[in-house]
Amino acid sequence: MKKIKPVVTRTAKELAQALGLAPADGAEIELRSELNSKIVEIVRRKALTHAEVARLAKTSRTRMTAILNRNTKNVSTDLLLRVLYALGYTAKLTIKRAA
Repeated sequence: MKKIKPVVTRTAKELAQALGLAPADGAEIELRSELNSKIVEIVRRKALTHAEVARLAKTSRTRMTAILNRNTKNVSTDLLLRVLYALGYTAKLTIKRAA
């Protein structure tokens, strides 16, 4: 049996490269991950339930549970932004030259 060598990545850029994705996909992974992390952090800090956040963001509790469990495969970036806004925050985009 052939041994499988594990690959360890530390950044979204490295992950995209390891998966054979375009650099733009790595940037999207990083953006969505940051949005998701901030949402989880804010919800914990405010001690809100999944249902309360879902009602604020006008989405289903099931989708909100998926977001808070970091399962955002079928969640759009605009929904992540809408949830963030519903929690009283906005995202600020910073454009910089890729390294």
